[in-house]
Amino acid sequence: MPAKDFFAAANAIPGDEGMALFTDHGIFMEFMPMSEYGTPNPQTIGLKDIELHTNYALVISTNGGLWRYLLGDTIKFVSKEPYKIIVSGRVKHYINAFGEEVIVDNSDQAIGIACKKTGAVVNDYTAAPVYFSDNNNGAHEWLIEFEKEPANFDAFVTELDAALQSINSDYEAKRYKNIALSLPKVHNMPKGSFNKWLQLKGKLGGQNKVPRLCNERKYVEEILAANT
Repeated sequence: MPAKDFFAAANAIPGDEGMALFTDHGIFMEFMPMSEYGTPNPQTIGLKDIELHTNYALVISTNGGLWRYLLGDTIKFVSKEPYKIIVSGRVKHYINAFGEEVIVDNSDQAIGIACKKTGAVVNDYTAAPVYFSDNNNGAHEWLIEFEKEPANFDAFVTELDAALQSINSDYEAKRYKNIALSLPKVHNMPKGSFNKWLQLKGKLGGQNKVPRLCNERKYVEEILAANT
């Protein structure tokens, strides 16, 4: 967990899956389902209503003066007795253009599974939605830079899609019979593509990283343009 968040939770047992939530440290916590994030009047819930293995944005108020502050992390509860959480991603890095609620934890896992099944190794990636048009359903567009390319690129795309469906039931529902989402559109990017984009943005090196997911197409289009 980032250092700024140690006030909210910490590992109680070395090697334990989850971090114990601090419920008596002068912090009032609310949990915003990711389906509410970005809506005009997002609703939150308290501890008594949380569900395990569901992504929430953490909202805090403190006796130090913070009032309903959106921390920026997404969390999942892995235990209720006691309350334990894991950090699953960031609220700004997600795709929910069609109600699929895909977060970085989902995409990282799916990439890992697809690589394992096809022998690929991924250096970097990002993804964004492809919006509905008169002739096509929506989809996700992925830009992937491989360290080691899969022997069969189409098989990699199929495995990536299948893995994401197995991890995220909302994505699976949108992919059912291509009702809302078609098979992902995946670009095999030349090596150095993401570094070229970061350099153009003046962000190469240091702590700057490629956003894994974005609910708009800004990054995908910039990276594609930088490499044409």
